[in-house]
Amino acid sequence: MEKRDMPKNTFALKGVICYSQTPSRLAIEPDGYVVCEGQKSAGVFSGLPAQYAGIDCLDTGGCLIFPGFTDLHLHAPQYAVRGLGMDMELLDWLHTYIFPEEAKYRDLAYAQKAYSLFAEALLKSATTRACIFATLHVPATLLLMELLEQTGLITLVGKVNMDRNAVPNLQEPDAQSAAKTTVSWIRESLCRFKNVKPILTPRFIPSCSDALMQSLKKIQRAYRLPLQSHLSENTEEVEWVRRLCPDAPGYAHAYDRFGLFGTPDCPTLMAHCVHCSDEEIALLQKRGVYVVHCSQSNTNLASGIAPVRRYLDAGIPMGLGSDMAAGAHLSMFRVMADSIQTSKLYWNLADRSAKPLTVEEVFYLATMGGGSFFGKTGSFAEGYAFDAVIVDDSGLTHPQPLTARQRLERLLYLGQDKHVVGKYVNGQKVL
Repeated sequence: MEKRDMPKNTFALKGVICYSQTPSRLAIEPDGYVVCEGQKSAGVFSGLPAQYAGIDCLDTGGCLIFPGFTDLHLHAPQYAVRGLGMDMELLDWLHTYIFPEEAKYRDLAYAQKAYSLFAEALLKSATTRACIFATLHVPATLLLMELLEQTGLITLVGKVNMDRNAVPNLQEPDAQSAAKTTVSWIRESLCRFKNVKPILTPRFIPSCSDALMQSLKKIQRAYRLPLQSHLSENTEEVEWVRRLCPDAPGYAHAYDRFGLFGTPDCPTLMAHCVHCSDEEIALLQKRGVYVVHCSQSNTNLASGIAPVRRYLDAGIPMGLGSDMAAGAHLSMFRVMADSIQTSKLYWNLADRSAKPLTVEEVFYLATMGGGSFFGKTGSFAEGYAFDAVIVDDSGLTHPQPLTARQRLERLLYLGQDKHVVGKYVNGQKVL
């Protein structure tokens, strides 16, 4: 292939290239090149192939280069209260900290200030794609989407739906009103944004009436949108759903009875899944629902430890979530490390047959695993979206040489987003 046949945006990055090939296999090219053609990866090479002679090439000087991370679950309006209430359990924490905080977003001036901080932090992180909860306020949600659009990141943002069991100033009047404002928001966001798209977002079963859930299914059918929510995070919450939905065999079935538990063209994300029964796990598998593991959140709010190994062994699609602000850290490095640590506790305390997660597995979940929710994303294999992060870990000094895998593992436990020195999304440099 001659250079004149190449897309205009063709370039290479040189460094220590790391990417997943399978959930348990990490590909490493210690002095390699990853080539971008247009918006796609053309592959990883030990030397620059002849057909790419003369293209722009950034030599990072031995920095680590890997696909951008996907954060499948976080709450943008909660960024302002991260690190608060970490000695509480879920439902008390929501009513004490989160609902009062989210109610503030009816004030656009406050939303501008808070969401600007969040968008800037997300841009500077190693995350290139994310699924994000906003609040029920349409103007503030559109503002968040505008700020994220300016970052160049690829995100799915949800206007939250909740018409019961909240607080008076953070609850939609009724299902009809909630559906009407949701449709209005969807139409405007689909017209305005390129990189930011809407995702249906019922907060969770306790905050959404049957009528609202039925309306959301009609909206999903009309606009073919994905959906995100919470499932079986906390035992008190699970019992609450049992009382609210006595005709449903389980929490998962309470979503499924409305047709909101995953279809091939409208995928579903369910965060947490800490206390799912055997029947619910079978339903997750049958419907192809994505499970989002939020390890730090689950421990901060004393919710428990999700049986991640069981989901992986069942072939259920999975990714990781920071769950800001129940998870106090936006960094996916911290999310991966916490996922390994909590899997060891689960193995030690709950199930000795559930092998703890490895570095390779959490890296896969943060890249290819979670990235697949966005399509062909999260790898440097040919044809994948060119999302790349350059990390300079030279500040993490060590008295002897380290392998690329050792450097990557140290980043999980010692690294911070401040080590990110470059970031590309769909082949465009955003940082």
